[in-house]
Amino acid sequence: MMTTNTNEKPTLVNRFLNTVEKVGNKLPDPSILFFLMCLGLAILTWIISLFHVTVKHPGTGDIIAIKSILSKDGFMMILNDAVKNFSEFPALGLVLAVMLGVGVAEKTGYFDKLMIQVVQKAPQKIIVPVIILIGIIGNAAGDAAPIVLPPLTAMVFIKLGYHPIAGLAMAYASALGGFSANIMIGMSDALLYAFTEPAAKIVSDTTHVNVAMNWYFVAASVVVLLPAVYWVTMKFVIPRLGTYDDSNSDIQANDTDSKLTPQENRAVFWANISFFIMLLLLIVLAIPQNSFLRNAKTGSLLNDAPIINGVGLIILVLFLVPGLVYGIMMKEFKDSKDLGKMLADSMASMGSFIVIVFFAAQLLAFLEWSNLGVIVAVKGAALLQGQNGVVLILGIILLSACINLLIGSASAKWGILAPIFIPMLMLVGFHPAFTQMLYRIGDSISNPITPMMPYLPLLLSYAQKYDKDMKLGSLLSSLMPYTIILSIAWPLFMIVWYLLGWPLGPGGPLHIK
Repeated sequence: MMTTNTNEKPTLVNRFLNTVEKVGNKLPDPSILFFLMCLGLAILTWIISLFHVTVKHPGTGDIIAIKSILSKDGFMMILNDAVKNFSEFPALGLVLAVMLGVGVAEKTGYFDKLMIQVVQKAPQKIIVPVIILIGIIGNAAGDAAPIVLPPLTAMVFIKLGYHPIAGLAMAYASALGGFSANIMIGMSDALLYAFTEPAAKIVSDTTHVNVAMNWYFVAASVVVLLPAVYWVTMKFVIPRLGTYDDSNSDIQANDTDSKLTPQENRAVFWANISFFIMLLLLIVLAIPQNSFLRNAKTGSLLNDAPIINGVGLIILVLFLVPGLVYGIMMKEFKDSKDLGKMLADSMASMGSFIVIVFFAAQLLAFLEWSNLGVIVAVKGAALLQGQNGVVLILGIILLSACINLLIGSASAKWGILAPIFIPMLMLVGFHPAFTQMLYRIGDSISNPITPMMPYLPLLLSYAQKYDKDMKLGSLLSSLMPYTIILSIAWPLFMIVWYLLGWPLGPGGPLHIK
């Protein structure tokens, strides 16, 4: 569990984080919290509906009115859609599928021995920055990084002598807080472009946009975010969490301190080889223009391509194969029943996450059905009209960050905001690439702390393996510093970029020419 140095007077930052922790820990269990939020949202929609609140959607021109969940139609919606909301919840299938592969790799001991090997061979100063970099660029594979990276980092941190929950927080914040930074064009670029292009056509058919129009800024942001996340980790998160006491943990620190035997080294080596063979095979299969991994009509590897749509299954296989190789070489499997038990145990460990997802799914569905999320977005965007320059940059980033606390899906939010933000800023001379990038920054910086992110319950379940008493408030207090520093560093970087007048990417100028 967490220990802090009580001999020193807490700093202003620590006092703030302690307050966040105390307030957060007074919250009920996450599943009950989401249930109460559903109830509160239902009451709120009923109250707002009494005032007949409506907005005009700038994109479609439709009049959007608030719909009360506490109504005949609302009750019908709940009965008709509750199970569907749960089964179709974003990332539920992805998380469970990935955990099948990760579970085997973890329970055979492959992950543990691999981390020991990494720590033994790599200089300590390199390991943490490399993990941060992997987290930031991991968004190219969609939503895999916040699922896979945190538990791996926690094990690395134990071996480095740090608190494992600091590793969980750092990896999660890197993957989600830096979601809009990357050295390559990824899935998120393609998803956002799909909404940006039609939004730009509302105003003009002659303004050209493309998938890579944010690439220069997105790639440069990696250089800014990596040291920022590293600094927060070493300066605040690790010192605040203190030393690791495994007496209240399901995972004992001394279980992972032993050196690898020659047999374990061989097993890890061949497991690693199998991983890279699978990765190489995936790359080779993706190269041909007529590959089954590409979009059958366009040949794209990003837009509606099987390699992206099936990322959950791909990650499952990428981790399952080396886990099996290691397990077989270490004789962890006597027969198929042992493997079946490992798979079942992996799903059993996800029980609390699945319960939370049921209520979280209803909350997201309530926001969409009632139109409350859309109305908040439209009303908030109206506040930015008439602004420009630095004020506009900060306004859109702040508004996007706040809306992210209500709507978790980046593409869903941009589907709402693009027809509002894009035309509004085009009319005052700003290119869609600029508007899209402002949204991406705002959407990313509040990702680590938003309760709408489906991976937050998963992160809490990881943390509770190391501290059974871990509560949501304590976890958020370790994530809050990342949101704070990202909210300062990234907008400042954008302001400097804007003042220098640099293009955001190929075909992505700041202003419409």
